[in-house]
Amino acid sequence: MFGAARLPLAEAYAGWLATAGMERGLLGPREVPRLWDRHLLNCAVVAELVPEAATVADLGSGAGLPGIPLAIRRPDLRVTLVEPLLRRARFLTEVVRALGLDHVDVRRARAEELAGSLSFDVVTSRAVAPLAKLAAWSLPLTRSGGLMLAMKGSSAVDELAEAGQALRRLGGRDATVLSVGAGMVDSPATVVRVVKAEHRGA
Repeated sequence: MFGAARLPLAEAYAGWLATAGMERGLLGPREVPRLWDRHLLNCAVVAELVPEAATVADLGSGAGLPGIPLAIRRPDLRVTLVEPLLRRARFLTEVVRALGLDHVDVRRARAEELAGSLSFDVVTSRAVAPLAKLAAWSLPLTRSGGLMLAMKGSSAVDELAEAGQALRRLGGRDATVLSVGAGMVDSPATVVRVVKAEHRGA
């Protein structure tokens, strides 16, 4: 999954999650035994949906999921971890520095504060908010023709049906629910993929 060259970084990140991440309340103790399958690998497979050399914003990054696994697996990406809470942003900054991920930035901010000043090829998120609200944060940060990739659970299809009107209003189109990583991981990722409509010039 991570490849021989990147596996030590993934192992080091897992160590951070199992120690400082748990101690600071970013991850529950029950999650530690299933760190790899439920968190690292489950997030890393989302890289299959991200174009080469893309700029990526991970909203509400928390402990760095899925942004850090994506950055570890794909050094070609430029990843910005967006996290409003100070203690989480500090944790992310420490991890990024310790792992030497020089293609990753940490921004302590709310998504709404960045809209209008920044845009990204891909905007990711994991269990941050209901899809309609998430789209209101994600799509304004997504460049024209770019992707919103929202990691969701078993309710993804229902959420998408409910959020359809909000997505269209925000410029989202071709919304689909994808299962990513089947045959590669025990727990494939469920991702809602939305394309940001391209602006049509004169």
